[in-house]
Amino acid sequence: MNPRQAQIAIHATAVLFGLTGIFGELIHGSATLITAGRASFAAAALSMFILRARHRPSTLPRDRTRLWVLLVSGVLLAIHWTTFFVAVKIGGIAIATLGFASFPAFITLFEGFLFKEHTRASEWLVVLLVTTGLVLVTPSFDFRDQATIGLAWAIVSGLSFALLTLANRKAVTQMPARELAGWQNLIVAALTLPWCLGEFATIRALDWLWLFMLGVFCTALSHSLLVSCLANLKARTAGIVLALEPVYAILFAAILFAQYPSAHALVGGALIIGAIVWSGMRPARST
Repeated sequence: MNPRQAQIAIHATAVLFGLTGIFGELIHGSATLITAGRASFAAAALSMFILRARHRPSTLPRDRTRLWVLLVSGVLLAIHWTTFFVAVKIGGIAIATLGFASFPAFITLFEGFLFKEHTRASEWLVVLLVTTGLVLVTPSFDFRDQATIGLAWAIVSGLSFALLTLANRKAVTQMPARELAGWQNLIVAALTLPWCLGEFATIRALDWLWLFMLGVFCTALSHSLLVSCLANLKARTAGIVLALEPVYAILFAAILFAQYPSAHALVGGALIIGAIVWSGMRPARST
């Protein structure tokens, strides 16, 4: 993949990420079922990618510490996906996506504590901008409002994804990224399938197609594209493009479901996305 192809691929990845909430809306099933189906299809697809590339199956690390890191990251991924799809079902795609987009602020808050790194003033400014954006996105401060409850679930999704990102920072040094994703998806499937096995018998044939597309294209393919892109793009550049995920999600939701965010939610969303993009454009932290 040359740099031009990498630029196209990273935008395709952002679009695929943006479609995640769309499939969550389309599938007639619980958040647990969507998570289990997504993880199962993704794990199968990633296993095929790995087998084709390496001509041998992926193996679990034997070191107990590495196994614990892998297990914790799998649990966090299960929480992240399940809470995100709950947010989609309750609050709608725009609310869910913008609430989840708060995760960079959580990374800033936890990174310094967990990795003993100094947090710069500009990083605290990102936290402030994201927090202000979330206040504007909040439909009301009444938890009898379904949209507000949906936003709360989305923020939990962002929090769990931030913790997952920090766990992956350690795990990715111990295992190739694609293999790591495959095992994480297998853990998610193992954790969620027992809670929704009976539900699979009741869903429509079309839902199986949406689950397949969500697992294969929006998960396995998007992850593989991202890994390939990072060989030819700076991580900072990729992060800026991926910050457009909420824009794509809101656009698709407006076109397909006539879900239009309010004016103050759009302003709040612009603050959140702007803070993420600005964060990605800042000079790298010196070491």
